[in-house]
Amino acid sequence: MDELNRKMLALLQLDGRMSIADLANALKVSRATVKTRLDRLVAEGEITGFSVQLKSALSPHAVRAVMMLEIEGKPSNSLIVRLRAMPEVLAVHSTNGRWDFIVEIGTESLESFDHTIKAIRLLDSVSLSETSIKLTTHKSHA
Repeated sequence: MDELNRKMLALLQLDGRMSIADLANALKVSRATVKTRLDRLVAEGEITGFSVQLKSALSPHAVRAVMMLEIEGKPSNSLIVRLRAMPEVLAVHSTNGRWDFIVEIGTESLESFDHTIKAIRLLDSVSLSETSIKLTTHKSHA
C-alpha cells in the first residue's frame, strides 16, 4: 500500500461516491491510474465493499453501544455463536487485556437495548460486563 493508494482510500472514506474523474483530479493523476488502482484494491480484497452511512436518526440502530465481557473459564466458540445469533449484536471481537470480548450492539430503542444487555449478562460463562452507549461519532478525516 503506497501513499497514493492511502490518499485515494482516505478520499473515498470521506465520499464513497466520488467519481474516478474527481479522484484523479484531487490526486493529480490520470483517470486510468485511479481506475487501475481501484480495481486492483477491490480484486486483492483491500476494499471489501462500499456502503452508505445514514444519519443516526434514520438508522435502524438508534441506540449503539459497546459491551465488554469477562468470561468465566476458557472462552468458547459456543458463546460467540450465541452472541452472533442475536440480531442486536452487530459484531463480536475477541481482545486482550482486562476483557475477553467486546460486543457491538445496535437497537432501535432504549427498551430493546436494556433487554439485549440483560440477555447477554444471563448467558452461561459471562461473569462480568461493562457497557458504554455511543453518543456522538467523530469520524477521522485521515
